[in-house]
Amino acid sequence: MASFEADNPARPAPGLRLCALAEITDPGGKSFRFRDGSRMFAGFVIRQGEAATGYVDSCPHAGWPLSALDDRYLSRDARHILCAGHGALFRLDGMCVSGPCEGERLRGWPVEVRDGEVWTA
Repeated sequence: MASFEADNPARPAPGLRLCALAEITDPGGKSFRFRDGSRMFAGFVIRQGEAATGYVDSCPHAGWPLSALDDRYLSRDARHILCAGHGALFRLDGMCVSGPCEGERLRGWPVEVRDGEVWTA
């Protein structure tokens, strides 16, 4: 994780309840934004069945958010995470398989599912 992320005061601490797992389409994604003064942390969670994976909402190629619309991270066939800026495709494990950042990964944001709820880890 880059130090600007670790030092970002808006990044939520471990142990914060984000949502019920049922609030995320299966498969699908959900956006989260946190602000502390002028600093903002943007992340999203991808659900696959009973599992949830968190990512920092930032394209590794350009640094912009992956989706122009909240909660819209997956391709139409729900097999990939899509960067709306330039069409890069990422597997659901975060690896870019097509586009200018091919071979790079999305930065993880640790989350966990406990008793049907998604929490920061």
